[in-house]
Amino acid sequence: MHSNTLPKYQIIFLHLAFWVFVLALPSLLQPSAPSGNKSPVVQIFTISQLFTIFTLLNIPYFYINSEILIPKILNKKGIWVYLVGALLLISAAFLINSFIRTTFLSGQFFPRTGSTFQLLFFLALSTSYRIISDNQKAEKEKKERETEKLKSELSFLRSQISPHFMFNVLNSIVSLSRRKPEKVEPVVVKLSDLMRYMLYESDDAKVTLERETQYLKAYIELQQLRFGDDISINFKINDLDIHQTIEPMLLIPFVENAFKHGVGMIKSPTIDIDLHTQNAKLIFEVKNKTNKQFKESKDGASGIGLANVKRRLELLYPNNHQLIIEDEEHSYSIRLMIG
Repeated sequence: MHSNTLPKYQIIFLHLAFWVFVLALPSLLQPSAPSGNKSPVVQIFTISQLFTIFTLLNIPYFYINSEILIPKILNKKGIWVYLVGALLLISAAFLINSFIRTTFLSGQFFPRTGSTFQLLFFLALSTSYRIISDNQKAEKEKKERETEKLKSELSFLRSQISPHFMFNVLNSIVSLSRRKPEKVEPVVVKLSDLMRYMLYESDDAKVTLERETQYLKAYIELQQLRFGDDISINFKINDLDIHQTIEPMLLIPFVENAFKHGVGMIKSPTIDIDLHTQNAKLIFEVKNKTNKQFKESKDGASGIGLANVKRRLELLYPNNHQLIIEDEEHSYSIRLMIG
């Protein structure tokens, strides 16, 4: 009769509409009394009126079963206690119907089988309504729990990015202060711009590609200040739909990984980054040189960024993304497609 996702006033309206329809059913079907029936009851009540009388009596019977017996007895005390309660309810309703029939209708015209059928029909209808309603409610609550779980996990994953990012950048600043102290100040200024984005804008569910691209550019400029001419950085943006949205800080781990593993102990380090959209599909590629002979010393935070972004992609774009990683002898590349 209704879905638990509807507002309460709509649920009430649907219930009222249902009962109005049931009460109007005999008139809609236009029944006629049997010819030759001279019972005085016929002169007082038509079949439609009798049907209406007994249906009105069955309305409280319907809700006693759906709102009391099933939720408070069947769901809490079990089927056998419920069956006893249902039998008592049927008996009480049957006695009330019989009393009205014998007292006011002289037991004529409306057969006992008619009222008995109504009782069984409304009991079955009431039980079906409650079971379907409870199932819908349980399914809705299950989906809400799953949604909240995903939100919590995404929030946790996103919260990991900033500390991990800051850890790497601060290490870079320490290294820069030893080699090129004159560049520490512009790097710190650039870092403040990045922090502003991380603190005040990355809490949004989605950001435009334009804003995310500005963040990538700022990060790359920071690295260029750090490394200067020691590294070749090629960042290409072609045919980009700047209004398309994306999860914030989703692309930076790939770029960060390229700088972390594509610079040290590598001859003429080069990082190529390409970002574009094609037919509403985001395509992001990052490639850097590697030196397999050089074994990096890994810290506890190593690998968090890529593992994090892979999990976020699974949660945010299930069956709607493709991540290709190629770890070759002298190079490492990723190709991410979303859409």
